[in-house]
Amino acid sequence: MSITVTTWHLEQTSPSDLRPATAPGDDVRIVRAEVPSPEFSRFLYTAVGGDIRWSDRLTMTYAQWEEVLGKPGTETWVAYDRGTPAGYAELEAQDGGSVEIVYFGLVPAFRGRGIGGHLLSYATARAWDLAERRPGIAPTKRVWLHTCSKDGPHAMDNYLRRGFSLFDTTVEEEQESVTPGPWPGAHG
Repeated sequence: MSITVTTWHLEQTSPSDLRPATAPGDDVRIVRAEVPSPEFSRFLYTAVGGDIRWSDRLTMTYAQWEEVLGKPGTETWVAYDRGTPAGYAELEAQDGGSVEIVYFGLVPAFRGRGIGGHLLSYATARAWDLAERRPGIAPTKRVWLHTCSKDGPHAMDNYLRRGFSLFDTTVEEEQESVTPGPWPGAHG
């Protein structure tokens, strides 16, 4: 069965576009995963995207995960609530000074608690200062991302509240996919 999916592309073109959210409290920390780990990244991907049908990386091999995570200018930032992974953002430097927030989201149990706005604010700021941590990467001129109608109901509002502006919209039919969540039956 096919479903209609609307995808919205959003961007910031200046660090001054960022409108940070209030931090949710001392129990939430955001830490860069400095050692690229396919196992950990795949865990985050399925834990965050399992209930909203993320599937594009499910068939990737270990070597493909290593390649993606090892690209110069790729970073994973993880939000922890009292030591438990609550969500993540994956950044990828691209040509011309663009940085894409390739993946962003929260594990379902942590949604609706103010962590998402804080994580998005933090990840966007890290996209803007990526070149300071990564020699050889061009200074950031643009931070962009996309979200779609399959994502959570508050995703678009969060992006707009953080200062992202819409620059493109596409509508496509795609085959509906069944994803297992972090494990089969987890969200059934």
